[in-house]
Amino acid sequence: MTDLAEGVARFQRDVFPAKEDLFAHLATHHAPHTLFIGCSDARVVPELITGCEPGELFVIRTAGNLVPAYAPRTDGVAASIEYAVAALGVSNIVVCGHSACGAMTALAEGHDLGAMPTTADWLRHADAARARTLAPGVDALVRSNVRAQLANLVTHPSVARALEQGTVTLHGWSYDIGSGAVEELDLTGRPTALAA
Repeated sequence: MTDLAEGVARFQRDVFPAKEDLFAHLATHHAPHTLFIGCSDARVVPELITGCEPGELFVIRTAGNLVPAYAPRTDGVAASIEYAVAALGVSNIVVCGHSACGAMTALAEGHDLGAMPTTADWLRHADAARARTLAPGVDALVRSNVRAQLANLVTHPSVARALEQGTVTLHGWSYDIGSGAVEELDLTGRPTALAA
């Protein structure tokens, strides 16, 4: 906890004063341009990867960057998606998978998740990705999973409406932790470098 407290002190001393005008604006305005759905993995930091300032991204982080298909029930992920699209009016949605993903590794390698029943149940949202992945290995599953989660996003009424109206665009990314490379995935899962 000491490290976190020291981090807050550095933020208040060094970061906040340098961005005081930005934070004053953000105190009364919330208009992110992108909903970024990424993994809970501590090594994947959306604002750092994208170079975004506070207020630019609306971030949802889940184990395995999973997005359950829409169902009429109380669901924090669905509520966050709906709020980002319907209330905040984001114009882009990014689903970002990453290398060395613990969730995808567990699925690709058939790890026993018996001691983590909630995690095992959650990872069932990747069943479609597993079924569609023909190539062996974690990287292939990561890419297939991004495509599967994009397909799940389209089942959400707010996303379907925004797509129909042409007000939102969906993007699938794969981030390599070791190299910093980010690839955009087309519908077949073929990667294209996002930036050179």
